Amino acid sequence: MIVGVPAEIKTSENRVAITPDGVRELSAHGHRVLVQRGAGKGSALADEDFAGAGAELVGVEEAWAAELVVKVKEPQPEEFSRLGADLVLFTYLHLAAYPEVAKALLAAGTTALAYETVQQPDGSLPLLAPMSEVAGRMAPQVGAYHLQQANGGRGVLLGGAPGVRPARVVVIGAGNVGWNAAWIAQGMEAEVLLLDKNLDRLRWVDQIHRGRIMTLASNRGTVERTVREADLVIGAVLVAGGRAPRVVTEDLVRAMKPGAVIVDVAVDQGGCVETTHETTHTDPVYELHGVLHYAVGNMPGAVPHTSTYALTNATLPYVVELAEAGPAAIRTDPALRGGLSTARGKITNTAVAEALGLEFTDPLSVFA
Repeated sequence: MIVGVPAEIKTSENRVAITPDGVRELSAHGHRVLVQRGAGKGSALADEDFAGAGAELVGVEEAWAAELVVKVKEPQPEEFSRLGADLVLFTYLHLAAYPEVAKALLAAGTTALAYETVQQPDGSLPLLAPMSEVAGRMAPQVGAYHLQQANGGRGVLLGGAPGVRPARVVVIGAGNVGWNAAWIAQGMEAEVLLLDKNLDRLRWVDQIHRGRIMTLASNRGTVERTVREADLVIGAVLVAGGRAPRVVTEDLVRAMKPGAVIVDVAVDQGGCVETTHETTHTDPVYELHGVLHYAVGNMPGAVPHTSTYALTNATLPYVVELAEAGPAAIRTDPALRGGLSTARGKITNTAVAEALGLEFTDPLSVFA
């Protein structure tokens, strides 16, 4: 199969969908890999590295004309015209948050698989996990920076100082994003409260961190009490394929401390804070009700070298599988079947269909 790797054009998105090692692996399986010239520049990966691994360096048209196109982020409006019925697209889609992308995919009849909904039988999300880990680890770092008074925050040091109380960090959601955020925040010596509805998950975190992270069962009362007193709130609520629930209301944001910071990592799924809207790395923060909001939809794009390697480590086995069998791979691999979002003008993921208010079609019936 011909595999295309176009350069990302989303604002400040410097990741690339594959590393030279990934190219070499695909080439060893007998597939042609077309990498757009300069696609890896932002991730400190030179064209020569890709060519040396067996890739053909091409222009944007050739990269998109491949049978299987592998990307990092959802197609941008400028790329909608490149979609087609003969294309298999494998990337992060987050269609619940980007309905216009869904419309474009359906209109073009594109077979599109979303990294974020590829799901193992145990419920784990192997292609969401690496970027969730990166975003989670970045969140306290970003929050600490914006808590500085010069950057608009309360002037609070995350770890405090001897004799001075540290910042209070509230993390809502104990999945991969939330757990990593809480882990890094407690390593920075903040006072960390981690909220989740899943008591087994909280029990697991508590066994690892032995009280260094305070775990609390999430409900309206707990959220309201903790968020009001927080210096930094990290939103990390996930519904695979669907829209994130609004856990923090606008009234609650109004009740927060002046100069507090919200980092809504769930913004690429619509956000779990009522007052957040997506921002970019070039203009990441806005103030509302005296609270700073950081809501960049592609946080791992700020550390593209790390992110590209972490992403390829996870996606490569599935890319090889798709290159070997094409979209028919969903018939034998339930994990890839969960990733199928659109095919032949149909929505083939239940959570996406529900979020968009569209009819669901069984993916097996599309490729019967």
